[in-house]
Amino acid sequence: MDLFALTLYSRDPVSQRLILHAMPVMIAVLCCLAIAYRYYSAFLAAKVAAFDDTRPTPAVRLNDGQNYHPTNRWVLFGHHFAAISGAGPLIGPVLAIQYGFAPGLVWLVIGVCLAGAVQDMLVMAASVRRDGKSIAEIARHELGYPAAVIASVAILFIVVIALAGLGLVVVKALGGEEVKLPKGTQITVPVAERVRAEPQGGATVLHFPPGCSVRYEAAGAETARSEPFAVRVPGPIPGNWRAGKASADPTAITETGSLHVSYTHPTDSLTFVTPAGCAQVVAGSSWGTFTIACTIPIALLVGLWMYRIRPGRVVEASLIGGVLTLAAVVIGEPVSRSALGAYFSLTREQTIAALGTYGFVAAVLPVWLLLGPRDYLSSFLKIGTIGLLVVSVCVANPALQAPALNEVFINGGPTFPGQIFPFVFICIMCGSISGFHALVSSGTTPKMVEKESHIRTIGYGSMLMEGLVAVTALIAAAALPSELYYAINVPIDHEAKWNDDLDRVYDRYGVKVPPEAADPAHATNVSSPQHLDLGRVEEKVGGESLRGRTGGAVTLAVGMSVIFEQAFMWLGVQGESLLKYWYHFAIMFEALFILTTIDAGTRIARFLLQESVGRVYAPVARPDWLPGAVLASATVTLGWVGLVWTGSITTIWSMFGIANQLLAVLALALVTTWLVNNGRGRYALVTALPMLFVCSTTFTAGTQLVTGQFAGMISSGRAKVEQGQQQLAGATGAAHKAAEDLIAAGEKSIFTGYMNAGLTVFVITCVLALLLWSAARWASVWLGPPRRPNADGTA
Repeated sequence: MDLFALTLYSRDPVSQRLILHAMPVMIAVLCCLAIAYRYYSAFLAAKVAAFDDTRPTPAVRLNDGQNYHPTNRWVLFGHHFAAISGAGPLIGPVLAIQYGFAPGLVWLVIGVCLAGAVQDMLVMAASVRRDGKSIAEIARHELGYPAAVIASVAILFIVVIALAGLGLVVVKALGGEEVKLPKGTQITVPVAERVRAEPQGGATVLHFPPGCSVRYEAAGAETARSEPFAVRVPGPIPGNWRAGKASADPTAITETGSLHVSYTHPTDSLTFVTPAGCAQVVAGSSWGTFTIACTIPIALLVGLWMYRIRPGRVVEASLIGGVLTLAAVVIGEPVSRSALGAYFSLTREQTIAALGTYGFVAAVLPVWLLLGPRDYLSSFLKIGTIGLLVVSVCVANPALQAPALNEVFINGGPTFPGQIFPFVFICIMCGSISGFHALVSSGTTPKMVEKESHIRTIGYGSMLMEGLVAVTALIAAAALPSELYYAINVPIDHEAKWNDDLDRVYDRYGVKVPPEAADPAHATNVSSPQHLDLGRVEEKVGGESLRGRTGGAVTLAVGMSVIFEQAFMWLGVQGESLLKYWYHFAIMFEALFILTTIDAGTRIARFLLQESVGRVYAPVARPDWLPGAVLASATVTLGWVGLVWTGSITTIWSMFGIANQLLAVLALALVTTWLVNNGRGRYALVTALPMLFVCSTTFTAGTQLVTGQFAGMISSGRAKVEQGQQQLAGATGAAHKAAEDLIAAGEKSIFTGYMNAGLTVFVITCVLALLLWSAARWASVWLGPPRRPNADGTA
């Protein structure tokens, strides 16, 4: 009995806090999803949509061997799942852990069963009944031409915002960045430790050893830095310092270049006080970037192999692609340590440029050459990795160290601003309900459905699979110790702001290391996941810089790699070097997961833009007209790249969540109208109720975001500009440059605040107009004479 209890929960040996384990949670979620599929989806199929396999689908009636062609149900299931799966189910649950794991878990299970899967299935059903037409065309059929125009414009803007959210996650996972440090930041180096200085383009990069303590404000608390880190300092600095050897006077202060070096005692620690213009350098992941870069020629090779070199040899191409992809993960490690590693260690701006270039090229190239093979490879990797992670969670059964409800950050925290209502529903979207899926469910998939009954498996089943992806991501993040989770997710330059709150979190919810941990005999226990500090994890993942890598992708990769390592220990497979391969495999998995949606989304937005402009100039509407394809792809790519360039994870992810949920409102409103128009209004509540709930959360969040966060960005930007202008007067040298940087940062904040607020208000207005239009149609049908549906199920 005690052994059974240990699989369900444990208690912290010091605080006696009850800690739930992951395996029973995973089994309970799997049971809920199975029950929903068995009973609720059957009800939707039989009563609401009334599927009839004797009614020919568009794939059968309009079979042209290209866009319309009947496809095996399970093959189409894999294609559809690969197309809808993006960053949302991976990143949202990770960021929402700051609220505790229970709110996100409950929303994921209820949302996916009663809202997200319902939307995907019924949008697909409506599209199949309308010859596989897009959601904008469904709006035209159900509400009229003006509604279709509004829907097209709203969808285009929403897709661009969504692509920006997806792209930013990849940038945060792979790209490097420089985080500005406040003037006067004190970095104290332990006794007898060396600080290495490296000249770099007129500045100097100081490499600090593990064990330093940092005070970001003169009166602020100290932050322990268990990992090594680097700081860029303006001006030249001598090569090396060693505590106690540079000055015989214990109170002497030596100014070297533009950095003040304070020695308190020849045998004491060494303290650096930074001037203006310093920044911590976070290097890009050369290993991860190399691996992702390799998948592009691998996908091209697979496409050429299947369609040109050895046509029809799908198994051969699959084996080649799978083996080469795994080989890229292994080869990435020596490449990152070689001279080639510098070419793959990209800055934030370089990563954005590379990502935008890829999105543009993928949208223009023929679908069989890059997009198709990449989706094909990704579907195997996605489903296989999620299956492995589900099994690993059940085998490893890690403790969920995050609290069920974090009362410290219930009104917002460092990973996501805003109160738990409504923002937990905005932070977690794609795993519960995603408007982006409506574009796929009314795009290529309905043109390939062989029988109407298959819609249940493909539409409802694929969404349940994505919900499972989100649950596994949430468990992986919740299994990490709070100290490690927040060390990764708190921006470096905001640590001082959150120090007091984080101390309260650690004191209330942190797993306490027992006193005997200092005994070398307990080294194994101390190295277990609940006791690992950031420095130890950075060593185990191959020397990657993890502190302040906000955005969720790095956190998820660490959580996944730790669970994989624990699970494989049960099989006797263990070793210190394995974690770094699991980590970079997880990074590759996440990036491929997201890139599949970026290239498909850019292509969808390109078609939407061509369709809209084609109403003015007809040739642009032709997908095969190269000038139109290039111009539309470039316009869309520049749109989402611009948002990524000017935004951060806290602003873009909020906008992405609101835009995505607004598209879900639009899709549910159109499906409700489809049901009402076709004489099935008595079942309209299955779509109207989730629509009303998502309306309440999204409109509330949008209002708070525009009047709160975005308005705050504008006011803080103005304050920075005024402060910079005051400092600029009479300033010279580094002070003059710092003042100019402050003015530029303020102007960027003002521009971004106005742009984000404008986009959010515009999309809300479009969706609200369509919602009112739909409500008017429902009223006219319900109050008017009864309508008899046609034989094909349309009105």
